[in-house]
Amino acid sequence: MGARLPADEMKAAKRKRQDASPPPLELVMSFLKDTRGALTWSTAAMAKELGIGTAEAKRVLAVMQLQGYVKHSAAMDQWMTTLAGQTVSGSKKPRFTPENVEQALEDLRERIKSANKNAAAEFRVSEAVAFGDFLEDSVGHGARAQAADVGMQLVRRKAPAAGGPRYAKAREHAARKAFLKELRGKVTMLNVREYEEWMSARSHRKLW
Repeated sequence: MGARLPADEMKAAKRKRQDASPPPLELVMSFLKDTRGALTWSTAAMAKELGIGTAEAKRVLAVMQLQGYVKHSAAMDQWMTTLAGQTVSGSKKPRFTPENVEQALEDLRERIKSANKNAAAEFRVSEAVAFGDFLEDSVGHGARAQAADVGMQLVRRKAPAAGGPRYAKAREHAARKAFLKELRGKVTMLNVREYEEWMSARSHRKLW
């Protein structure tokens, strides 16, 4: 299986995120998505999984509560994600076994390896991380999991075809999208997109 990020790098990423305020919206939504399989979860669990401080987690939760995305149980000092929170985060009913998701990720890692060896390919993958409720330390980890989210950083091997600025931008976007789609294949257990820095700030699995 793909190796986890070394402990020192994970701690450095978390310290970096703890010093920043507020956390990216995408980072927060990724956590809400992971809670789909959990009845309740704590402020500490959110802070740990997103690599942010407890104080910052409380501020974020206060905002999400006002927006109706989460509810707080004072008696248990626990949170729950509302239907609105599930919708806005794009979560789906967990239907895959974590073992099958793990295998899909291992197969993807092999495809990345092969693609990077292909000198004729337009791009190579310089970094790839996976995250989601399939991870053992995820707040929503259970007997079933949602499709894993994968972020890939692409590096172009060859100069793109000539064209005007608008055409070049559209063509580049289409080329990157097609490359990611080809790597993903027809596997429904994976959601593949381009890598963003916040993906390494939260709990994740390093694939490449």
